[in-house]
Amino acid sequence: MKLGFVSAILDGWSFEEMIDTAAEMGFRCVEVACWPQGRGERRYAGVSHIDVEAMTDEKASYILEYCAGRNVEISALAFYPNTMDGNLEKRSANIAHLEKVIDASAKLNVNLVTTFVGRDQTKNVEENIALFQEIWPPVIRYAEDRNVKIAIENCPMLFGREQWPGGQNLASTPKIWRELFSILPSPNFGLNYDPSHFVWQMMDYIAPLYEFKDKIFHVHYKDIKLLPEKLRDVGIMAYPLDFMIPKLPGLGDVDWGKYVSALTDIGYDGYSCIEVEDKAFEGSRERILESLLLSKKYMEQFVI
Repeated sequence: MKLGFVSAILDGWSFEEMIDTAAEMGFRCVEVACWPQGRGERRYAGVSHIDVEAMTDEKASYILEYCAGRNVEISALAFYPNTMDGNLEKRSANIAHLEKVIDASAKLNVNLVTTFVGRDQTKNVEENIALFQEIWPPVIRYAEDRNVKIAIENCPMLFGREQWPGGQNLASTPKIWRELFSILPSPNFGLNYDPSHFVWQMMDYIAPLYEFKDKIFHVHYKDIKLLPEKLRDVGIMAYPLDFMIPKLPGLGDVDWGKYVSALTDIGYDGYSCIEVEDKAFEGSRERILESLLLSKKYMEQFVI
């Protein structure tokens, strides 16, 4: 496994500064944020270290040469929108940009895009599965035609009132994964596995690694800390941020030794990226850099 980080935490850094930071810290890869320029509706969205809309052969060569010169690989191009948004205008724009990210991933020979399936948060699971059958087969065909794999993260995208009631990402549980993979049994359609989202859903984050080992294209290292006193007060039907907080790896409730051990059991040797969403480390550029160094130091017990 190669250790890297999700570049969205370095909002305000240029592409070159971001890659230089990764190289100076000794990271081997970066999952590069590729949102539309200047557009984000939530934290960590809207960051664009590669402008896929302006991608040319010359720019692709420059990017690859810059990374190679610093021994940093691009693990994936990242764009996490809601491609099944109930707002048809937003849905169309998100799908159009996702296709541009797929194009850029092919041009850069990265051949992997990390994203969400999306969800109409006002509809139930069954209605969203029907919507998935309408929206996603053409997206996967588009990726297949360009030899690009799509790795879906399992975050429910349900944190507060803005995502209530159903959240903005359907692909959040093993039961739903089985249905989606049955509908779309493409070798180009798989998972970007993040154990932290199972913690606050009170789910096993180890067993699914074994069942879905052939579908794991990319993995994240992000932690979640449950707040028992708050959970006792509000219960699991509350907004999730009322009883949990994202933390750096090692500062929450994920057992990282067991997680990485299971990854080695299944023979996973791909990219693994730290995702920083810990508000305690967002006060300054120095604190952000410190969060990456601390996360790297912790995870190097298991991955280099």
